[in-house]
Amino acid sequence: TTLIPNDEFATNGKFFTMLSSTWLKIKKINQKGRNMVKVLFVCMGNICRSPTAEAVFRATVEKAGLADCFEIDSCGTENYHVGESADDRSIREAARCGYDLTPHVARQITRRDYSHYDYVLVMDDINMRAATRRAPDGYEHKAQYFMSYGSDPHVRYVPDPYYGGPEGFKAVIALCEDASRGLLEHIKKHDDLQG
Repeated sequence: TTLIPNDEFATNGKFFTMLSSTWLKIKKINQKGRNMVKVLFVCMGNICRSPTAEAVFRATVEKAGLADCFEIDSCGTENYHVGESADDRSIREAARCGYDLTPHVARQITRRDYSHYDYVLVMDDINMRAATRRAPDGYEHKAQYFMSYGSDPHVRYVPDPYYGGPEGFKAVIALCEDASRGLLEHIKKHDDLQG
């Protein structure tokens, strides 16, 4: 920190004003942390898979000490559940595994999301087709499969558990944990983030 003598403030108010403005801009940049990486998880209705992925990845980056480097959110390709909480079964299974989905409010993907987020990660082929269809010009190839960051190259999707039983929700948690670890490792290397 550079200290300026008191007489500098008294005799050069213009200089002080300029310095204050510059310092505030620097402070704002520092508060955002290093390379703010923006990640968006996408499923169909935003009440099961994508909010689970959001919560799991958020916990993963917090454990790594990198929470201040990320903006993390989720959404759905469709508007079926806009404004609703996460599915009760997802909330229960997440809580059993130490994740909190209770603050979640479902929303639909927007055109701005494609330019705002660095990673737009879908759960399956249906999501991919819908996300691609809704993309603005120039962003048709923005979406990626979340499981492309998983440890098993043969697992491409996070299956939709909505019409099934408890085992499907357990599987979603396990897949999200696996892919979240891989995604964070990829981002740490690509964006030079250190915990």
